[in-house]
Amino acid sequence: MYNGGWSDGESHDRQQRRIPPPSSMLWVRNLRRFIGSGAGLGSEALMELETKRILLDIFKEKQKKSAEAGTIPSFYKKKPEDGSISHRVQRLAKYRFLKKQSDLLLNADDLDAMWVCLRENCVIDDATGAEKMNYEDFCHIASVCTEQIGPKCRRFFSPSNFMKFEKDEQGRIAILPFYLYVMRTVSLTQARIDMSELDEDSDGFLLPHEMEAYIRGLIPNLAQLRDMPAAFVQMYCRIAAHKFFFFCDPHRRGKACIKKVLLSNCLQELMELHQESEEEVTDTEQAENWFSLTSAQRICDMFLVLDKDANGTLSKQELQEYADGTLTEIFIERVYDEHVRRGKTGGGNSREMDFDSFLDFVLALENKDTPEGLTYLFRCLDLQGRGFLTTADIHSLFRDVHHKWIEGGNYELCIEDVRDEIWDMVKPADPLQITLADLLSCKQGGTVASMLIDVRGFWAHDNRENLLQEEEDPEEE
Repeated sequence: MYNGGWSDGESHDRQQRRIPPPSSMLWVRNLRRFIGSGAGLGSEALMELETKRILLDIFKEKQKKSAEAGTIPSFYKKKPEDGSISHRVQRLAKYRFLKKQSDLLLNADDLDAMWVCLRENCVIDDATGAEKMNYEDFCHIASVCTEQIGPKCRRFFSPSNFMKFEKDEQGRIAILPFYLYVMRTVSLTQARIDMSELDEDSDGFLLPHEMEAYIRGLIPNLAQLRDMPAAFVQMYCRIAAHKFFFFCDPHRRGKACIKKVLLSNCLQELMELHQESEEEVTDTEQAENWFSLTSAQRICDMFLVLDKDANGTLSKQELQEYADGTLTEIFIERVYDEHVRRGKTGGGNSREMDFDSFLDFVLALENKDTPEGLTYLFRCLDLQGRGFLTTADIHSLFRDVHHKWIEGGNYELCIEDVRDEIWDMVKPADPLQITLADLLSCKQGGTVASMLIDVRGFWAHDNRENLLQEEEDPEEE
């Protein structure tokens, strides 16, 4: 083979001299620098490098913000100041939203028209005489009401609403429960709108003065309160609002959740005053409703009678005259220990019960069977603050009741027998102690509390069979 005049040995030596080592070649060094910068990598490797850079930048930015904000993350946003642009925008948006919701509600004329439509298009049950409608009637009435009232009534005639009511064998529902459901829904929605308008900071809670303003606005529309003296309106609103906070603010934060207020029995009890009483109602029946004018005046008169020195507060000695002095001294002491704040004047040991604390006291005693009332009383019964009652606590509490019992000329009784009876009534989960949960679950917590704090309550329990017989005799007559 032709080799250009070179011998084999000379050709091999010449080739070795012409090819330099790889490390000394310029293009190799440039290629290595090019690959090391990442510019020569494939698309996937470049994307991974770019992702790492972005995540690192985000991490450094978060670290910088955390260092500026401190160790605790920010979770509270300051509310806009009064008069600021953001505050005005917030109020305007709230006003427009509530106005829109109010326009969607049925008014009194709309409800009357719906009732007429229901009665004209229903069928009479031959067996009971009740006015009923099946689903076809339900849909037809929906169309008629929409034509006469407008589309705002359409939402009440949904299939899911029809299924909420009890149906007979033919799949019909009574029109009266449906109409009452519509009325209650409209009433609660209107109440929520009214309360939201008074909620100044729009946090879904009402402060005491906001709740009082809501009740004050209702007074002209409540038939049983229209004749209230103008001088008594402020005191009435204070008394009425306090019951809402007793039941809807269990942690005593000074604000009541609007949703909880709407679902509470308190609002329903207040709305009962809409009805004008055709029959003559006794003072006792009126006093059973906390929101009646008779009840509010009774509470004010009671406080004024107990306040012997007319200083606006009650001492322990003055409160012992409550309920004709049937409450025990140890219970009164515990009430002041647990529910009355120490006064700022009159010495370190001075404790006087103000009117608000007195309202809590009365509400607890008049609602002993409710969780809120029983919780109030249990704190007084828990002498050691351990969260449970022992046999020693029961013995100490009932000792004062026993003393008043004997003073009243009653027969001698054994404290141990009463203690055992209480244990049988409660049936606690732990046989050695009674907790608040035990009192609530046994459904006799109010009776047990009365037996331990009030000699009249123990007398009522001891004579329960005779009292029950007396209640049945007038019914038979």
